[in-house]
Amino acid sequence: MAEPLLELDDVAVHFKVGSALAGGVHTLKAVDGVTFDVKPGECLGLVGESGCGKSTLALAIMGLIPPTHGHIALDGRDLAKRQRLETARTVQMVFQDPYASLNPRQTVRRTLADPLRLHGVTDKAEVAARVADMLARVGLRPEHADRYPHEFSGGQRQRIGIARALILKPKLVICDEPVSALDVSIRAQIINLLLELKDELGLAYIMISHDLGVVEHVSDRVAVMYLGRIVEQGGWQEIFEDPRHPYTRALIAAIPDPFHRAAVSAGAKAKGEIASALAPPPGCHFHPRCPLRAERCTIEVPTLDAVAAGHRAACHFRERTD
Repeated sequence: MAEPLLELDDVAVHFKVGSALAGGVHTLKAVDGVTFDVKPGECLGLVGESGCGKSTLALAIMGLIPPTHGHIALDGRDLAKRQRLETARTVQMVFQDPYASLNPRQTVRRTLADPLRLHGVTDKAEVAARVADMLARVGLRPEHADRYPHEFSGGQRQRIGIARALILKPKLVICDEPVSALDVSIRAQIINLLLELKDELGLAYIMISHDLGVVEHVSDRVAVMYLGRIVEQGGWQEIFEDPRHPYTRALIAAIPDPFHRAAVSAGAKAKGEIASALAPPPGCHFHPRCPLRAERCTIEVPTLDAVAAGHRAACHFRERTD
């Protein structure tokens, strides 16, 4: 077994919000004790509703937000002990909105060349060659290098964003909802491009999404997140064919595919809306919406325990399969 490229151990990211003049200071627990790893060359799907902490966790992995507690190790070294530029050479991100993530005043050439120069690649011929190679890899033509972002479609802009993320040859790429802002007609093209590049370059991915249809297509393993916590984790086949957490079942039920077994199970629907991270429910955070709720769920926090080899769920009723 390969050593993990990324390891998270009980990682939490909390924010202080409010003020003494506005009703007091409160703690927002955006990420609340997350543990998982990513191995070289694999794709981990990180799924959950908007507001569950996925993007905050991604920023912590990038080193842009310090964890409140817990440890993140990247390529065998504590992230807190790494220099920012060193981290950037190992992990990069593809952002959700290709319209907002590119500088409108920079050409594509400069967008791709600036990271190289920042990281010490100063030879003009090498910079030009790497920019041209990366444009070709993402399906853009050489003449595109001297154009500005407003001259491209949304799909082309996301290709530029992918090229920018890969220009430094990272080992891990975090894809934060990379197709949700794109037209349905080109989403499959971008997903297929990401999969091709993963195989060509030997990349590891964290694929963040609320769309389990995308995650099922690209992921080797899946981690399901709810209100800052991982509630289920396992291989994609175990997650989609034998989900053990009611929230996972509810997400799968939302996939427009009647052949998913969990989609037609009696306990597939979740009630109500996700609670605020400022005031999460006690016990199991999901209990106000859960069809299996019992009294212990309102008091006792379920642990993320094994239901099978490589498959864990944080539910007091994880052994139930109906």
